Amino acid sequence: MNDWLTRDLQHLWHPFTQQDEWAGEPKLCIERAEGVELIDTEGRRYLDAVSSLWCNVHGHRHPKLDAALLDQVGRVAHTTMLGLTHPPGIELAERLCALTGLDRVFYSDSGSSSVEVALKIAFQAQQQRGHTQRTRFAAFTEAYHGDTLGSVSVGGIDLFHGVYRPLLFDALRIPCPDRPDPEAEARCLAQAERLFAEHGETLAGFIFEPLVQGAAGMRMHSPAFLVALCTLARDAGVLLIADEVATGFGRTGTMFAVEQAGIRPDILCIAKGITGGYLPLAATLTTEAIFDLFRGPYTAWKTLFHGHTYTGNPLACAVALASLDIFRDEAVLQNLGPRVEALRNGLLLLRHRCVLERRQRGLMAAVRIGPFSADARMSHRVALACRDEGVIVRSLGDAIVLMPPLAMTPSQIRACTAAIGTALHRLVPA
Repeated sequence: MNDWLTRDLQHLWHPFTQQDEWAGEPKLCIERAEGVELIDTEGRRYLDAVSSLWCNVHGHRHPKLDAALLDQVGRVAHTTMLGLTHPPGIELAERLCALTGLDRVFYSDSGSSSVEVALKIAFQAQQQRGHTQRTRFAAFTEAYHGDTLGSVSVGGIDLFHGVYRPLLFDALRIPCPDRPDPEAEARCLAQAERLFAEHGETLAGFIFEPLVQGAAGMRMHSPAFLVALCTLARDAGVLLIADEVATGFGRTGTMFAVEQAGIRPDILCIAKGITGGYLPLAATLTTEAIFDLFRGPYTAWKTLFHGHTYTGNPLACAVALASLDIFRDEAVLQNLGPRVEALRNGLLLLRHRCVLERRQRGLMAAVRIGPFSADARMSHRVALACRDEGVIVRSLGDAIVLMPPLAMTPSQIRACTAAIGTALHRLVPA
């Protein structure tokens, strides 16, 4: 083991990782990157098929993103937005509003934080409307919205969240199918209609991951299902909170997934891909009507008392602006078609007796395998075996997840799916 990994084991605590397992596994130490490849300290190259946890968009070391970062470093690296402002933050807010059709931007620094802000805004807005009975939130079963306590409260994955339940507030669980099956969606809608009818007057907001529940293993639903659910929520006076932390910035084939359903949420949470995967930045966007509920003299106590040290960090905002320029100048969304098709075809070529299901929307995909016992950790073992094929993928439960950068070529995408097939056949001979 090289010196870096020895030192890692002495001092680091890795996220979502059983440290005893980490200590006994083959490990990678990534030293640099080029394009859509990660390069370890031994010089080996790997296709980054999970976009460095779903945030890299245009590839690593993109010259326009590097240049924007260096230019801003020459101006100011950080200045607070408490009582001050700065040009990159202002311009980025303008452009995000133009992209989404919303009116106001509150910056934070992670997807969890953007959700935390959204929950506070929705709750306080309802209170300041005089709807003091609206103190609860609705969220999908198997939801994942982050790891701060508010976002965990609206999360629904017991594996991640169960131990913290005594610390959390209760959320109303809205059923959501595994896949866009009309009969399953109809059953879920019937249950949702009863739930909104019974509890709607107590709800401040309904938070949802549009079209794809990523951390739940790429569970998917149709745009029509989402439209029907949002109609039920709106009819009950409930604010719509779209969590596009994972689905935003082209992942599902459009800039934001809600576009495919024709929904304009009251509040929108974005992060991950906002800077192209360069720096931590998040934003919570909302309407002028909601913003107006927070106006008034200081002693009316209508202020949103929330903020972060690195709110609207100028370096991150400058890189985010450059990323939006790349979307426009390189026609990123317009060129997704062949990449989406390559992923679809690659998934279809995964023919193995343990492949249970293939899920895909845009460049978000998963392969479910089984049946295996939980202690077999088979999807995790497949993910590790893919490294021998020069590909980084990630497992979630019984699913192997693929979410390549939007810049990955069709041939590289096919290499990623082929690596899964090779790993499966090696571990589970047909």
